[in-house]
Amino acid sequence: MIVSQYYLECLSHASYLVGDETSGTAVVIDPRRDIAEYVADADRLGLRITHVIETHLHADFLSGHLELAAATGAQIVFGEAAPVEFAATKLPDGAWIDLGHVRLQILATPGHTPESICITAYDSPDAKEPECVFTGDTLFIGDVGRPDLLASVGHTAEDLGRMLYRSLREKVMLLPDATKVYPAHGAGSACGKNLSTETMSTMREQRALNYALQPMSEDDFVAMVTEGQPAAPGYFVYDAITNRKERALLDESQPARALSLLEFDTAVAEGAVVIDTRPAMDFAAGHLLGSLNVGLDGRFAEYAGSLVRPDSPMVLVCEPGAEQEAVIRLARIGFDGVVGYLSDPLAAMAENPERVERSSRLTVDQLREALNTTPDLQLVDIRNPGELAIGVIEPAVALPLGTLTSHLDELDPTRPTVVYCAGGYRSSAGASLLRTHGFDDVSDLLGGYAAWEALAH
Repeated sequence: MIVSQYYLECLSHASYLVGDETSGTAVVIDPRRDIAEYVADADRLGLRITHVIETHLHADFLSGHLELAAATGAQIVFGEAAPVEFAATKLPDGAWIDLGHVRLQILATPGHTPESICITAYDSPDAKEPECVFTGDTLFIGDVGRPDLLASVGHTAEDLGRMLYRSLREKVMLLPDATKVYPAHGAGSACGKNLSTETMSTMREQRALNYALQPMSEDDFVAMVTEGQPAAPGYFVYDAITNRKERALLDESQPARALSLLEFDTAVAEGAVVIDTRPAMDFAAGHLLGSLNVGLDGRFAEYAGSLVRPDSPMVLVCEPGAEQEAVIRLARIGFDGVVGYLSDPLAAMAENPERVERSSRLTVDQLREALNTTPDLQLVDIRNPGELAIGVIEPAVALPLGTLTSHLDELDPTRPTVVYCAGGYRSSAGASLLRTHGFDDVSDLLGGYAAWEALAH
């Protein structure tokens, strides 16, 4: 049995190619939307992709099942509870997919979503125990899938939490100790709160180390897995709904379009949002008025998807050569409205200095002085709820970046404002968002709370 893991750090997303060398067939589990790597690897290994299996309707990325089916003729497979609107095979609990020597079994494991499944893989027809299990968002390394996402419309967090408790204890935890665990996400994903940086484990390790698998009552489990979850990024509901539907296919070979300044300005006049993908320090040194800063060096798609509407046209400002990556990363969450990117942005800014502004970034010492000398200073903490337990800078108001757009009315645009996060990446994005909404005096904290805490000792 061949198992290849594909891990996207920018989305903390893991997908898998599982192949049977004897029959030359393979499945892809939870694929991303840009599918060229799966197809190329299958060709290299002499495998034909026959099935695309989704463990559930994902909310944090747009799945590649339609692209893979179109490219390879593969059959799309979901659990039988999946409410999809395209041609797909829905398999019940206990159903098998035979690749030849390799056999896969569907385990219905509702909880993260009602239609969630896990997939056990056996490496020979007479194997009594599974070699591995692909757990989707049911079981992570160190955590379990959160049951409170809005993608599960019609179900409360408590209902889903109780489903998850039973799925784990009646299905997943019955697997043998040696079974390898391959989840759909790792550290940084908003689909859980305590995910490990490890991308695979065993059932033995998870039984011993995963807080959610320890002995506890159902009520205690529900309380524990719903408390302290990160704010769901704004695009999650859009992706969860779009993943149910027929939609346009991604052509990842289509190059990003270079725009002259006149074409760029025309797109902006027609409603396009300007996303500057350069690092925060470069953005602070000078950027076009009205730009959002979401650095490509971080969780670019996740935060762009929180600050921009899915149907918005977008124009990009990028470091040379980074344009195509930015377009693909936006496409992975279903944001296909990129009109193009500004050709030679540094020259455009140099030739039009009246259109350029700098961003204010404060050191810890400067923030301390501002807190002492500016009585009406508005301090905004845009970290997630779980991060606040580490400590806060008083008197901050907590508004996670993922939900900041929908809570702007809780802030006063006339007051001097300082935004901070954990390390300075998100705060540049948050501060730039406030500027585009009429906040005139906005700074962010260099180094974030980590720098504040380091200088407090």
